[in-house]
Amino acid sequence: MRRHRYQEIAEALGARVDAGEFGSGGLLPSESALGAEYEVSRVTVRRALESLREAGRLASRQGFGWYVAADPLRQSLGRLGTLESQLEASGVISERRIVRFGFETPPRRVADALGAGQVLRVERVNLADGEPFARVTVWCPEAMGARLSREDVARAPFQELLDVPLGGAVQTIGAALASSRDAELLDVPEGAPLLLCRRTTSAVDGEPVLYSEHRFPAHRTEFVVDLPTVEPSISPSGLRLVDGG
Repeated sequence: MRRHRYQEIAEALGARVDAGEFGSGGLLPSESALGAEYEVSRVTVRRALESLREAGRLASRQGFGWYVAADPLRQSLGRLGTLESQLEASGVISERRIVRFGFETPPRRVADALGAGQVLRVERVNLADGEPFARVTVWCPEAMGARLSREDVARAPFQELLDVPLGGAVQTIGAALASSRDAELLDVPEGAPLLLCRRTTSAVDGEPVLYSEHRFPAHRTEFVVDLPTVEPSISPSGLRLVDGG
């Protein structure tokens, strides 16, 4: 029995997914681009994509496009820890790439958080099993960052490099749209939804020592809060990142 054209395209796309062409959680070309590639209408492409979604191979979001359905990446935020260590504990290969390192006059929000006129700014991309998972920018007062090198921040997190005991952090979580810089580093379309975490980390004496911003692609990420029922507190015991597909 002769197969329909959309079934042939679904099989071909499935093979490309299996070969890792798009990566875990990676975006596929647009429907129009796939239509041109396979010389078929968008209706045919859409049927092929939907068949792969029904099989659990792909997922999609309005205004974002189609992407490879990925296994959950979980990060516990119930305590002050590093993203890399928690991913590695779950069997994920973690990698960091430094894309910016230098001293500067900080933006107003950073200056207000740190009370510093000059800071060390480090921007990096975190990867999980080779795929961009987060864009992280960290600011540190110049007095504390002066002895650090680009090689230092590439090999270890700030928590291990600062010569002060840390007391904790305050973190806020909100929504943002991908800038052109986000799109370039996270391999998402400009304007795509992101989850934005802003964190101020303090020393045990309460002095702020780090301010950081973490941007996560929203099509792969969801924050779940565990709320304990034990009295007298109902404070969340932590947050974790799970697949939003």
